[in-house]
Amino acid sequence: MLQNSACHSSLLYCGNMQKVFVGLSGGVDSGTSAALLKEQGYDVTGVFIRIWQPEFIECTWREDRLDAMRVCAALSIPFREVDLSEEYKRQVIDSMIADYRRGITPNPDVLCNERIKFGSFLRWALAEGADAIATGHYARTQASRKDGSRTDLLRGIDPAKDQSYFLYRASSEDLTKIMFPIGGIKKPAVRNEARRFGLPVSEKPDSQGLCFVGDVSMRDFLRRYITVDPGNVLDVNGKTIGGHDGAALYTIGQRHGFTITDSSSGAAHFIVDVDTDANTLTVSMNRQDAARRSAEISDMHWIGVTPTLPHRCEVQTRYHEMPVGAEISEADGGIRCVFNTPHIASPGQSLVLYDGDLCLGGGVIDESKK
Repeated sequence: MLQNSACHSSLLYCGNMQKVFVGLSGGVDSGTSAALLKEQGYDVTGVFIRIWQPEFIECTWREDRLDAMRVCAALSIPFREVDLSEEYKRQVIDSMIADYRRGITPNPDVLCNERIKFGSFLRWALAEGADAIATGHYARTQASRKDGSRTDLLRGIDPAKDQSYFLYRASSEDLTKIMFPIGGIKKPAVRNEARRFGLPVSEKPDSQGLCFVGDVSMRDFLRRYITVDPGNVLDVNGKTIGGHDGAALYTIGQRHGFTITDSSSGAAHFIVDVDTDANTLTVSMNRQDAARRSAEISDMHWIGVTPTLPHRCEVQTRYHEMPVGAEISEADGGIRCVFNTPHIASPGQSLVLYDGDLCLGGGVIDESKK
């Protein structure tokens, strides 16, 4: 049996048959998580979380629900379902659309984890008698106190799949009740484990779409909810050099999706400013023109104890980007991040802090203080 992060929870100890509700998406990661927990002696129940899906997207939840049921049948564990569609629409989708209308780029996966999986689902599971929940995220937890009163969030072992960036809103207290069984396993090994357990989803492709919504581009999704009009693309001197489909559809650093009609060079252009009021994009052939020396952070969340500030650490402003060095300090009643070298930080995106593999927390890049 593979060693993995499930046995490092500060609340649970392997072999005592604690009751764990596993959120099953119908995919290989969550299915394998359920299988590993059962093998380790936990009393496992598989739960399919029903969420909202827009009418214009081909309905996939019924197929995913059936796959989740098949996983439960293969493992001989109970299957349950919880309908969180109203919460998801109100707390994730509506919030995301409102941010895009303001010209900032939010992170719906962060909202989904905070408000749905580790919010509504966790509360429901505990009320239904579970001791803890588990998900198929590539992340790890580690007890930070001998009495188990605080739990840290760590990066997943697989650097290509690590999802701690999306989980930084979890509280230390909640993490004592959350398990990530595959956080200590790399993706190819997860597939192999799924085959070993004979899971019917062992060869199912990974989902590539917006969290729980489906395989649809963000632009196509937003067009259904945001009124956008074509506008001008400007160079850094304010000269019109092209056009775009609507400023709210774009983000800082983007190099595709707009047209350059007045350029003597065939080089790529990068968005360095989005102005939804004027409905304009400003672009440059130098991507570093979009970089900032510092960023103000709002809605800051520390997972455990707040470090003494100023504090030097590594930060990520996007999922899968290489972490960069920075100093975090208090400024004007809030939090400021000063990068070691200028860095692209898009308003609305999450800035997540790390000390090595330890995730300290994070916040939202403030659009009002670019």
